[in-house]
Amino acid sequence: MGILLRCMTSISICLMVLLLAGCWDRVEVNDLTLIMAAGLDKKDDKLSLSIEVFVPQPSGGGGGGGESGNSGKGTSSATAQTLVRSAEGVTLADAISKLQEEFPRRIFWGHCEIFIFGEKLAREGMRENIDFIMRESGPRERADVFVSKGEAKDILKLIPPIERSSAEVLREMAKLQTGMKVTVKDFAEMLNGEARAAALPWVEVLPPEQYQQPNQTVGFINGTAIIKGDKMVGRLNDKLTRGLLWLRNEVESSIVTIEPKESKGHVSMKLLRSDTNLVPHIDGDKWSVTVKINTEDDVIQNTTQLDLSNPKLTKKLEKELAEDIEQRIKAALVRPQKQLNADIFNFADAFRRKYPKEWHEVKDRWDEVFPTVEVNIQASAKILRTGMATVKSTRQKNEVEKK
Repeated sequence: MGILLRCMTSISICLMVLLLAGCWDRVEVNDLTLIMAAGLDKKDDKLSLSIEVFVPQPSGGGGGGGESGNSGKGTSSATAQTLVRSAEGVTLADAISKLQEEFPRRIFWGHCEIFIFGEKLAREGMRENIDFIMRESGPRERADVFVSKGEAKDILKLIPPIERSSAEVLREMAKLQTGMKVTVKDFAEMLNGEARAAALPWVEVLPPEQYQQPNQTVGFINGTAIIKGDKMVGRLNDKLTRGLLWLRNEVESSIVTIEPKESKGHVSMKLLRSDTNLVPHIDGDKWSVTVKINTEDDVIQNTTQLDLSNPKLTKKLEKELAEDIEQRIKAALVRPQKQLNADIFNFADAFRRKYPKEWHEVKDRWDEVFPTVEVNIQASAKILRTGMATVKSTRQKNEVEKK
């Protein structure tokens, strides 16, 4: 009986070993082409896809950067370099297949964290390309999306002075959230939302320092591209983008500088926390939205003669800060609502949630209703800390000098 049991156990173990999957379908890193960023441009009637590829180098290798024909570029790193290659196709999938023909390794999208649409392509439409990126298993839905002034390829070919690649520069800037931060998933949801409008960070090339080559610089976020349907219809500058972020409740970090009415000079305040709520209201044919904003801030610099430890002065400063925020939002509303008729503020979703019946009646003609929506802004600011040091008034200084 014991011998039979041992035989059955041995047979079972052998069968289990045969059923183990093992690593028969493994893919080595050395067999992959790692894409760091992708740029999409319009070339005549075709799509041009440019990819920035990470090329590892031996740690003891030379520091020169390699190139790939006329489209390559290298960094000054001794252990790594990047190159840019492009291919054209009638669709994005077609361009990818042609790019694969230029590489001995399989193209791998898992490290691609940046997608840049050139201005020309953005104005003609982006939905088909975003649809492919969402459907294909390789590209990441959490990758950041940008629109560039000029061609996207020009941004990828830049040689940044600090980071290893232009992809890392834009990735880090997106993390700071000093401007819009939109992922592929976010963009797709905006395009399919009730408003059919979106906002994307606008990228420009920073002028190079003196005595530097034209491509020895970086791309930086300098405003917002306004998308209606799936086409770019306009843009907001950097200043107006701040107001847009306040309205969309997407302000992560901000320093607001105001000039108090009570004294010459300026007071700069750093945002600690902010919360924005949209409260829609329908009264007959009149549609309106109340924007309620509550912020908490710290004073980080005071160049006035005001003693901010005085509670009365602090209250006045809070009121002026709230007024400044309201003015920023009002300025950001004008172009998208009155000129471009693009609801990038999520007003449509706010009305749909609170008034589903009324929204169902007007959703097909939202383009007619949106420009007429009245926007009321109620901002409230709270200064938590004014700092230990205060600036003495001129009279106090004179008294000290007399003594």
